[in-house]
Amino acid sequence: MSNSSAPRTLPIARRALVAAAATSFAGAARAATPDPAIVNLPDWSQSLGDGVQAHPYGVPSPFEKNVVRRDVEWLTAGQQSSVNFTPLHALDGTITPNGLCFERHHGGVAAVDPDRHRLMIHGMVAKPVVLTMQDLKRLPRINRIYFLECAANSGMEWRGAQLNGVQFTHGMIHNVQYTGVSLRTVLEAIGIDPRAKWVMAEGADAAGLNRSIPLAKMMDDCMLAFAMNGEALRPEQGYPLRLVVPGWQGNMWVKWLRRLKIGDAPWETREETSKYTDLMPDGRARRSTFVMDAKSVITSPSPQTETAPKGRMVISGIAWSGRGAVSRVDVSLDGGRNWQAARLDGTADPLSLTRFYADIDWNGQELLLQSRAQDSSGYVQPSKADLRKIRGVNSIYHNNGIQTWLLRADGQCENVEVS
Repeated sequence: MSNSSAPRTLPIARRALVAAAATSFAGAARAATPDPAIVNLPDWSQSLGDGVQAHPYGVPSPFEKNVVRRDVEWLTAGQQSSVNFTPLHALDGTITPNGLCFERHHGGVAAVDPDRHRLMIHGMVAKPVVLTMQDLKRLPRINRIYFLECAANSGMEWRGAQLNGVQFTHGMIHNVQYTGVSLRTVLEAIGIDPRAKWVMAEGADAAGLNRSIPLAKMMDDCMLAFAMNGEALRPEQGYPLRLVVPGWQGNMWVKWLRRLKIGDAPWETREETSKYTDLMPDGRARRSTFVMDAKSVITSPSPQTETAPKGRMVISGIAWSGRGAVSRVDVSLDGGRNWQAARLDGTADPLSLTRFYADIDWNGQELLLQSRAQDSSGYVQPSKADLRKIRGVNSIYHNNGIQTWLLRADGQCENVEVS
């Protein structure tokens, strides 16, 4: 496709940015005088609103009714083994609201009674235990903010641009604060056989999903979580207990956690042999690709966002890495020919989402918008072309290639590929 020239943009000093914004606001104010929305008293100012008990559990404004998770019906045979997607295009900041965190299930959402739920830890341990939720909540608590990304996030883009929306191309990710206990605390208390190397985690859902996880990772930073963003886990996020495996693919974050078995070798379960492996060009499958590599995406403007007006524009997006903290994000307006550093804002914690911004003046010329993340290990997010040179196009998982949006002259965005 043709690559039109982008408007000249340079990093803007804060003083100049504020001055430009003030000038823009002043011009808008003059053009809008007199503005009926100001001079006429609106309906909501002339009558009493709902009382404090109208919504005992808070809900979003009805004007935000379109900010919801969405699925793609043809992805799976049934809803119980399907996925819905976080509406990244409608969010800002770094924390994902609990009701918008994407779902991925293998046997539907388990309805677990916390009073009857148990966690068994056995195998190569000195003292096998069965723990209740109350047992776990008596242990020292920790709070950590982590992203969770499904290994299949962006998986439908391996062969080219497929789905026209960042919600669908990148929406199998969320970022929340987990509350729970360090798994290391629990394992040290029951005594691990020094010959042990692996842990098998199993869920209480109808699928009985289970995964082998290296013991070293479990002893490093894994958590047994029972709350997210200050309240109990949602049922679709594993209520009442889930495993948190920071920086590693979401399939290993076993929900409705009921069992941990300690052993000296991986169990070769279905979800780590026939599934969740990376098919290579020569037909072999690469296994044990647990870490989610550095990745980023522009969320606004993007497909699904409102039509972009000419003038001052805030380009916004998210970046993350399973190998550490995001150290830098660059933004391109011309499909990767030229790059400029984006502004990182908010928290930049390791293994957590980082928000980035780039402020530009847009004159209506077509733009090819891209973002490129770099993490604290020095790893730089690759282009899709470079990734395909190694991985081919027959894979599903671990697609962290650079995403391109075409911003058209009419202010609409489209998912495209550039060569």
